[in-house]
Amino acid sequence: MSTATSVGYRVLENARLDARNTFGVRATTPLLVEVRDATVLPDLFGGVIPRDPSTLVLGSGSNVLFAGEPPGAVLALNTRAFGTTGDEGGRALVRADAGVVWHDFVLWTLGQGLSGLENLALIPGTVGAAPIQNIGAYGAEVCEFIHAVEAFDRTTGQFVRLGPGQCNFAYRDSLFKHEPHHYLVTAVEFALARNFIPRLGYAGIAEELAAMGIVGVPRAMQVAEAVIRIRRRKLPDPARLPNAGSFFKNPIVPAAHTGALLAIHPSLPLFRTGDEATRKLSAAWLIDACGWKGHREGDAGVAPTHALVLVNHGNASGMQLLGLARRIADSVQARFGVKLEPEPRIIGVEW
Repeated sequence: MSTATSVGYRVLENARLDARNTFGVRATTPLLVEVRDATVLPDLFGGVIPRDPSTLVLGSGSNVLFAGEPPGAVLALNTRAFGTTGDEGGRALVRADAGVVWHDFVLWTLGQGLSGLENLALIPGTVGAAPIQNIGAYGAEVCEFIHAVEAFDRTTGQFVRLGPGQCNFAYRDSLFKHEPHHYLVTAVEFALARNFIPRLGYAGIAEELAAMGIVGVPRAMQVAEAVIRIRRRKLPDPARLPNAGSFFKNPIVPAAHTGALLAIHPSLPLFRTGDEATRKLSAAWLIDACGWKGHREGDAGVAPTHALVLVNHGNASGMQLLGLARRIADSVQARFGVKLEPEPRIIGVEW
């Protein structure tokens, strides 16, 4: 692997990506460009980086599965600045570069006396990936706290600033996810409350707070600690057992379909979606009911503590993990008539 360094970026040829994806699967790119200063992007595209839609933007690799080699160059944003930028309507505006580690940023905001992101603690990945996936957990979605997304428009070579209404946010979805070759997220500005209103309705949080000995209204940091404890207990640490977190989205189905399912499976969890015509199901429950939790095929497997998490026990390839995921989805479709969709971005092949 050869390396060349310039102001604001570094170029690596024939770079291994094994350590740059949390599944730890083997992958190589002919050209890896690490960017430390987003202002160099207009010069990079069309220069060092070809104006090619196949260029992959890679964060921490916590929401990607390399089922094949990336088709072109790989760009990694290592920009790490963040801080408060102002106030609006009693909320603090906080801006963070795309390369900032998400969990570190959440803890920093809480340390500043700001609330909103506490239910999203310990989600792996970077700030730049948060709006793309519209990350969510324990009854909260990041789109609720986004004030603006800054991005580089690869089609025009210009920087743009998009408000929440322009980002087409939906459940684990956004404009950026649908147009990965158009916009490159460079920073996100959040609007966070100074007065904390806890969100404790999601199953498990109130119980965890009680187990922690918290009486009365908790502080935002205590809610974050409860979420962290739950996640660490349920989800394997990617540093010890490589994984990409939840592999499947919770399926949203017509409400009319749920009646027939509940008649056969009365313990099936149902969640409201904000649309009375639909309901959200628990993908983990469906997969567990099909007997997959703890299953292993060679080094590809399902976590023994959470049916929604696919894991690499050592040397599983991306295609082996993908094959297992497809078999899981097929079994859920056959038993429940419910289609599962993957959450990570799959590189190299179609789902």
